[in-house]
Amino acid sequence: MDDDFLLQTNTARELYHDHAAKMPIFDYHCHISPKEIAEDIRFDNMTRIWLNGDHYKWRAMRTNGVDERFCTGNATDWEKFEKWAATVPYTLRNPLYHWTHLELRKPFGIKELLNPESARRIWDNCNEQLNSAGYSCRGIIKKANVHTICTTDDPVDTLEYHTAIKTSGFDVQVLPAWRPDAAMMVENPENFNSYVGKLEAAADRTISTFDEFLQTIDARHLFFHENGCRLSDHGLDTIYAADYSDHQIKAIFVKIRSGNILTPEEILLFKSAMLYEFGIMDHKRGWTQQFHIGALRNNNSRLFNLLGPDKGFDSIGDLEIARPLSKLLNRLDSEDKLAKTILYNLNPRDNELMATMIGNFQDGTIPGKLQYGSGWWFLDQKDGMENQMRALSSLGLLSRFVGMLTDSRSFLSYPRHEYFRRILCNLLGNDVENGELPNDMKLLGQMVEDISFNNAEKYFGFGK
Repeated sequence: MDDDFLLQTNTARELYHDHAAKMPIFDYHCHISPKEIAEDIRFDNMTRIWLNGDHYKWRAMRTNGVDERFCTGNATDWEKFEKWAATVPYTLRNPLYHWTHLELRKPFGIKELLNPESARRIWDNCNEQLNSAGYSCRGIIKKANVHTICTTDDPVDTLEYHTAIKTSGFDVQVLPAWRPDAAMMVENPENFNSYVGKLEAAADRTISTFDEFLQTIDARHLFFHENGCRLSDHGLDTIYAADYSDHQIKAIFVKIRSGNILTPEEILLFKSAMLYEFGIMDHKRGWTQQFHIGALRNNNSRLFNLLGPDKGFDSIGDLEIARPLSKLLNRLDSEDKLAKTILYNLNPRDNELMATMIGNFQDGTIPGKLQYGSGWWFLDQKDGMENQMRALSSLGLLSRFVGMLTDSRSFLSYPRHEYFRRILCNLLGNDVENGELPNDMKLLGQMVEDISFNNAEKYFGFGK
């Protein structure tokens, strides 16, 4: 993993070192904590910044026979790091092996491989740096050359930490992103009604009817807009686009507010209505909407009940996507209310589906109004990224791609942008060396710089 890691040709090396490497990072989707940025916290040790909350690593550790107490349990921070170090040599050919060592190189400058023999040296070295100047969470963000960060925030969030970051003078732009999934989770009446109560409190409104429910959500949408938000995100198993009437949705809302369990058909209708209404709000305020589609979540009910969500028990789903997605986008487009949209798939079978779907609704108003998003989650690795870019190249315009994001809960994940850029440059470099692209470094260099940063900056239009 030297300076030319993943760069197999002279063209790839030139594209990366002269063009990609210098570009800032526009991280438009992640799950890091705005509170931690606002408070500019320091992490006591590598477990706190690197292992806590990382379900990728937990899955690998469990697979390697590591007991749960070393993943999410009460083992000491050193014991957890030690078990991860013992797991790393078994992650060969898993992207975790690459990510681990890229994240040790930047920002820590460590080129030694992590294993049981090196664990204590690396632990001590990294911990010493974490407690030195320039290694607070803001310092790490600055070292990574980050330009913009979009966090992931619920409509009930006060956004107080985003305000604190902005007023503190921190020169990296940190903006909220609207994630309203809880407002359409009607499978459990108790949980949904509890959430409606939180909405009422956040907006200082009373919600008795579906119309009042929508008005309250729209008020929160406006609040987010006034605080710099221009981006929404939805985490979905599939798209919901069933036909419904206003009367049906209002009756369903009354039913669930009365504490009654909805039928599967009623759940589908309500979710279909909410996705449409969210799309209307996003278009009205000039936002970009993101759809992360295809996760089958919380498969292990025993451990979900014990540990809760986002602990590493999700996988790839295989529900139908094309027809409901087409139906939703077509309805919004037909009404001239289709916002800029980014589609992400988790099942690799859907690569070409997504790459062709976006072409159906490009309207010439802006370059790449509909985007096929970067390889996500289980596809966030070399093969997944290459296949996503091949599908987009073959069926759309790779040159207009808005590029990579971390989708991470860790402040050490910014090397994923480097990983992506190396893979992009290698893909293009191989094409040049094979005679499939012109050896025009001005043309190709601009393309690489655009995909690395420029396209995202122009597409989202956040300013700074």
